[in-house]
Amino acid sequence: MPVNAALSNLPLAEGSTHAHTGAWVAAVLRSRIAEGQLLPGAKLSEQALSAAMGVSRNTLREAFAVLAHELVITRIPNRGVFVSSPGTAGVQEIYAVRRMIEPAAAAWGPDLDVDALAAVIVEARAALQDGDIDKMADANQCFHEELVRATGSSHLQELMSKVLAQMRLVFHGMGHAPDFHSHYVELNASLVVLLRAGKRVQAAEALSGYLDRAEAELLTHLRDAEDH
Repeated sequence: MPVNAALSNLPLAEGSTHAHTGAWVAAVLRSRIAEGQLLPGAKLSEQALSAAMGVSRNTLREAFAVLAHELVITRIPNRGVFVSSPGTAGVQEIYAVRRMIEPAAAAWGPDLDVDALAAVIVEARAALQDGDIDKMADANQCFHEELVRATGSSHLQELMSKVLAQMRLVFHGMGHAPDFHSHYVELNASLVVLLRAGKRVQAAEALSGYLDRAEAELLTHLRDAEDH
């Protein structure tokens, strides 16, 4: 999605509980990145964003500082602020975090909602059948977000939202491998089967292996792309 189109539906700060705060602006931009509306390499104009969101440039700069610390955006001197394109080091960091959070959520999360996870699988299979790569990516993101919601921890959910924003940037770098998401649909479905059967520790172990496999596959694709 072009940057101008992504900006056109940004919420205004007025009326927001967190109106005019850098944290609120950072959350909105992070969400747009996680949803694939702001793509890697997109330039983020202070003037356009300030006008679109109804916030001051100082507030926007606070948000940029937060997102830069999360490695979601990159500030290039004399050029501006851009949505990041994570490399191999970024992928390794992302999966280090995911391996600590997601299997634990599967094994012990007190608010596990298997029906919600199963509903995501229905959406993912429909996207796979239609050949809609973007919707498959959306469903994959939703599945893991829902899984972490099982922890009942707002802090872990906030951390996962940051990780998912970074993951979306990685996925956009996988344009040369459009089938990347397809085989993870049924892997997610197999996790739901285990969770519905009450085999939560087994599901956690399967998920750990799944994340190892996904990381290795992503790193291989990224290194191949760098070589070419």
